[in-house]
Amino acid sequence: MVQELDPKQIEEEKAYVDMGLSNEEYEKVKSILQRRPNYTETGIFASMWSEHCSYKSSKPLLSTFPTKGEHVIMGPGEGAGVVDIGDEQAVVFKMESHNSPSYVEPFEGAATGVGGIVRDVFSMGAKPIALLNSLRFGQLGNKKTNHLYTEVIRGMAHYGNTLEVPTVGGEIQFDDCYEENPLVNAMCVGLINHEDIQKGIAAGTGNSVIYAGRDTGRDGIHGATFSSDEVAAEEDHTSSVAIGDPEIEKRLIDACLEVIQSDALVGMQDMGAAGLTSSAAEMASKAGTGISLYMEKVPQREENMSAYEMMLSESQERMLLVVEHGREQEIIDVFQKHDVEAVVIGEVIEDKEFNIFHHGESKASIPVDALDKDAPVYHLPSKEAAYYQKFQKRGSVTMQVEDVKETFYELLKRPTIANKQTAYEAFNRDAQGQVLSQSGFGAGIVGIPHTDKAIAMTADSNARYMYLDPEVGGKIAVAEAARNLVAVGARPLALTDGLNYGNPTNEEVFWQMEKSIQGISTACETLDVPVVSGNVSLYNQSAGEPIFPTPIIGMVGLLESTDYMTSNSLQEAGDLIYVIGDTAAEFGGSELQHIVTGGYEGIPPQLDLAKEQKHQQLVLEAIREGLIASAEDVAEGGLAVTLAESMIGSEALGIDVQLTGDATTALFSETQSRFVVTVHPSNQKAFEKKVKEATNIGTVTSENTFNIQVDEEVVLEEKGETISTAWNNAIADLLKSTK
Repeated sequence: MVQELDPKQIEEEKAYVDMGLSNEEYEKVKSILQRRPNYTETGIFASMWSEHCSYKSSKPLLSTFPTKGEHVIMGPGEGAGVVDIGDEQAVVFKMESHNSPSYVEPFEGAATGVGGIVRDVFSMGAKPIALLNSLRFGQLGNKKTNHLYTEVIRGMAHYGNTLEVPTVGGEIQFDDCYEENPLVNAMCVGLINHEDIQKGIAAGTGNSVIYAGRDTGRDGIHGATFSSDEVAAEEDHTSSVAIGDPEIEKRLIDACLEVIQSDALVGMQDMGAAGLTSSAAEMASKAGTGISLYMEKVPQREENMSAYEMMLSESQERMLLVVEHGREQEIIDVFQKHDVEAVVIGEVIEDKEFNIFHHGESKASIPVDALDKDAPVYHLPSKEAAYYQKFQKRGSVTMQVEDVKETFYELLKRPTIANKQTAYEAFNRDAQGQVLSQSGFGAGIVGIPHTDKAIAMTADSNARYMYLDPEVGGKIAVAEAARNLVAVGARPLALTDGLNYGNPTNEEVFWQMEKSIQGISTACETLDVPVVSGNVSLYNQSAGEPIFPTPIIGMVGLLESTDYMTSNSLQEAGDLIYVIGDTAAEFGGSELQHIVTGGYEGIPPQLDLAKEQKHQQLVLEAIREGLIASAEDVAEGGLAVTLAESMIGSEALGIDVQLTGDATTALFSETQSRFVVTVHPSNQKAFEKKVKEATNIGTVTSENTFNIQVDEEVVLEEKGETISTAWNNAIADLLKSTK
């Protein structure tokens, strides 16, 4: 049990600082309450005013995102975004980070990250239909990073597989800056009928507040404030990491999806960061009401728990519901039917107060809006990063490869490029029987039951570009995610984000945030892909060094017909191979640059959003007119890697390609806005008439060989089996290292 200090001790000993409040914030709390806060109140303010809950440093930047659009039903502000897909159906989706917990306890931290994002989605009334992830680690090949990689994946797979929600896609990248601070971002997509959409509101004076789910323990206390500060490697933070039980969550999902059919339900929200405190305060503040909770009624896993512990615990698998007064038993019966505990723990009140009682004693009395909509907002100073002008003056980086074959295989074996089978094989993709895409390539695709429609989804980002030029990198992140969807035949609808940065009080880090968010916003406007939900994770650094700015873009698109589904693998011998878009010598932030120099400098590939939009539109139209047999966007590693991956996926086919110009540029540049597509000869004229930006570079062959000439000189002549082996085995070999 926590040893509680009295209000005078809290002030004199500055205990509020350890809880997460600054001196100025503590004085503001005193001004709001007109007295010193007690121990429980101090903890509540510290959690609700933490970066993780209040977004106090990032809120001014987030307000610049475009959030409205033709298909948007519900944008930021609720548990997850809701986007219309026609036929009175919608998709619900959001991304969430669990970085600090995953560093301290990689299995449990990653597992509960999945559990939390799934609750965000089904709290809206949606059935979870797919999971994705976006992960960042240090360089594989040492014992510590190998352990983090293995355990994070094991944790995410354990939770998602137990829930029987398929993991359909994601991405994993590796760079030195994540050595002490891995990034673990989880995304969930759900399906819902318009009539079932729920909001997390505590409306209706006199209505009852019901706690449903797992009992409350002492795990995860102050998890929100822990995730709003730097993680010191020598400190023990294991008590801040909650422990999950996916079996309970599975029953909780079924119960909640049945409960939403009752008109007795007024509002529902999951207990995420800051647990019972955040869910209750946010639901009341959104409804313009107050709330009173009685702690002795809260199901408790451990003896003698205090109000402070129960209010700030982040025990998993818990939901808070508001139900019409007099109809509580209807809702409780549904939960009991699914073997889920549900009890009344409070009521909605007219006064906009947040009242906590324990055995008749008042433990907190706080104006509810002070915890939510009136939480402090900071306009932090920013300063252009010192390295940025140096990189700008350096300009475009040129590269010259002496041994093309050696470089090609080195790229294929780079962990960021190589086959992530060691991760994919851990996840159950067959759950629910609606997954239409194969693992490891492009976007995930899930069919919509009883229709011919499907949803495509992806998660993507390149933090190296963001580091070199945050604004350009932000644009590229959105564009590349959209290209992933277009390449499978889907029309991008909207996005969620996972914004991962270092310490925002560092002026150069805040500048990175400003510029990358500006770039994301600009790309969203141009490509007409609004932001409907997201998450911010700051203080991602250790030993004083920030990670690369790493905003992850999770995007969802619609295939109005599964006939539009397009593979990224070669389809048929004799098909023509085209590159859409021009190639320039752009190597800043590339895989090749790191191989050659061991770092990143100069400027990243540039992006013309008008050209990007045009290429995406042309490819999507050509796919829907049946002119394209396969499609893939050109990304990390350049054209040679893209061609190799398309051949690996086809197994028996090969390529014969003729390129011109500088071989290093033609093969390995990471110029943006490019697609590789194959076209059946019967569609050649129609395709070339439609897509004038396409250049025919070769043909698909019936032999599983990889042949590339540059200016009529053979630079690569490889067997498909050799390429596949290099790409498939690279990560598995690194994981065997015990350094």
